[in-house]
Amino acid sequence: MLGNIVYSNPTKLYFGEDSLKHLKVELENYGKKIMLIYGGGSIKKIGLYDEVIAILKSAGKEVVEVADVMPNPILSKVHEGAEIARQKSIDFILAVGGGSVVDYAKAVSVAAHVKGDAWDRFFLRMEEPTEKVIPVGVILTLSGTGSEMNGGSVITNTETGEKIGKVFGDKVYPKFSILNPVYTYSLPKYQLAAGIFDILSHIMEQYFSGTDNNVSDYLSEALMRSVIDNSRVAIKNPENYEARSNIMWAATWALNTLIGKGKRQDWNVHMIGQAISGITDATHGMTLAAVSLPYFRNILQDGLPQFKRYAINVWNVSPDGKTDEEIARAGLIELELWMRELDLVLDSRKLGVSEENLEAIIRNVFISRSGYKKITQDDVLQILRESMQV
Repeated sequence: MLGNIVYSNPTKLYFGEDSLKHLKVELENYGKKIMLIYGGGSIKKIGLYDEVIAILKSAGKEVVEVADVMPNPILSKVHEGAEIARQKSIDFILAVGGGSVVDYAKAVSVAAHVKGDAWDRFFLRMEEPTEKVIPVGVILTLSGTGSEMNGGSVITNTETGEKIGKVFGDKVYPKFSILNPVYTYSLPKYQLAAGIFDILSHIMEQYFSGTDNNVSDYLSEALMRSVIDNSRVAIKNPENYEARSNIMWAATWALNTLIGKGKRQDWNVHMIGQAISGITDATHGMTLAAVSLPYFRNILQDGLPQFKRYAINVWNVSPDGKTDEEIARAGLIELELWMRELDLVLDSRKLGVSEENLEAIIRNVFISRSGYKKITQDDVLQILRESMQV
């Protein structure tokens, strides 16, 4: 049964091949000094950087650039961006890139005028900002994180090895996001596959938790089928617009908080995956892939009806002549076959996990208690060992 629900999402989306034309109009709502944030330079290779700069100049904006945001953005880089934002009196932040760039932009937006330590207040104590927050806009070039339409920001503290996600409230959400699937065409296959699995993981970690058989579950099943079907097309033909647009749209709706309503939400796959990335700096989506199957096998008995439903409704597993557990396990077998089809990393040793750093990884796992099973550190160790295929 659904309980009381409050839903708000203030981000305006512009989707499609002509979506960039809306940037200049949106910029009229903000001040003159714009911080342009981007990653390693791919936006220059595809010509997007020049287009954005031209629009900013035509709008009469003064541009301050912060480049080289890393795939797993780190705290020291946040401090750097926040200091620039304060010194230059930045009015608006424009993030052009994938989820890491967007996460970073949000962290800078709240850290620029914070009183006290941003890491302690926002990522350890999980406070909401009470000081000025610099508004953020997004031009997305990579599908996966859903950061373009939520308040999430994941940052790594390299001094402690902690990689922590904070979900901020409405005032940190992007004011607008521009989504053109064409901007994702040049993404390497490895990153494309990692992003696709990140999308599916977002959906599964909300689906396998809490009250079942509600509207959220039906929406989640449809999204999962869409991601699976379109991934097979996009991996073979990266410039198939229909497949790339469906993946991009599904990524946004997978984590804009809609399908989580009525669900307790698990997120332990993300907690374990983020702990791996915090120590090894491995690609986020691949860390999720490496631990998902061991984790789901660990909790399967505790959520058996939902795993059975998943097998039938998402993977078309025939229930004829099978027990509920056989049906559920058949669904996980189908998931694994699809993961191998996409060349996802299933052996966490390939991501830098080793006997030597297991203890540090386990220490940095923030265990969620909202899933079907309240896992322990011993469970985490078992899951990691299985992910190492030991």
